[in-house]
Amino acid sequence: MKIDINSDLGEGFGRWKMGDDEGLMKLVSSANIACGFHGGDAVIMTRMVELAKQRNVAIGAHCGLPDLMGFGRVAMKIDPRDMQKHALYQLGALYAIAKVADYKVTHAGTHGVMGNMAAENHEYIELILDAFKKFDKDLIYAAAPSAHGFKYARKIGLRTVGKVFADRAYDDEGRLVNRKLPGAVITDLDAVKRNMTQFLHDGTVTSQSGKTVKVDAKTVLIHSDTPGAVEIATAVRDAVIAGGGQVVPFTELVN
Repeated sequence: MKIDINSDLGEGFGRWKMGDDEGLMKLVSSANIACGFHGGDAVIMTRMVELAKQRNVAIGAHCGLPDLMGFGRVAMKIDPRDMQKHALYQLGALYAIAKVADYKVTHAGTHGVMGNMAAENHEYIELILDAFKKFDKDLIYAAAPSAHGFKYARKIGLRTVGKVFADRAYDDEGRLVNRKLPGAVITDLDAVKRNMTQFLHDGTVTSQSGKTVKVDAKTVLIHSDTPGAVEIATAVRDAVIAGGGQVVPFTELVN
């Protein structure tokens, strides 16, 4: 069994630091790098690319809303075609930095409330994925297999990998519980270990109400701003290895 461990990194800004990027980079096999809109800047992005290259960690553009104040987690009224350009701008910025560092951007996706906006209006994610495909037909898009974006990415020929969250609770339909609700973010290590052991054993997670939900995923995501993120990533990695699995970048998990 091969599993990718994935995290959103480089989400600080200037002197302001978010999460333990260096600690997580030692544990993950792929990284989603903030590209300056919800977090990150040119210097941080460059450092993340350099660290990833040193450790052979796959890198991708983590495109967010133009919302530094709200960390990309506040809904905004943006024309879908304008949002497409914002996403492409971010992907291009990371691509330029990676090219100078002689490293490759392998994947791209969206951050934060952008997913909620896309669930309500599919035009958001469809236009963004169209731009990703036009930019590089070999890009990988990681998302929940039940999401419209995942299905649309497959429809237009983008490579995909299913994603499960180690630090988030699920509802009975396999969707993430809203962050505003109690228990939506999981920080208890014992709970993480139970959830990941269950997922690795039979490809399911248990919803908040106790229902068993099937998740067809090969990449496990840990948010770098979740309290105890390094410990959570360590627990996930240990669970994979204890189960006889191998941690690899998801570039090795898709055709």
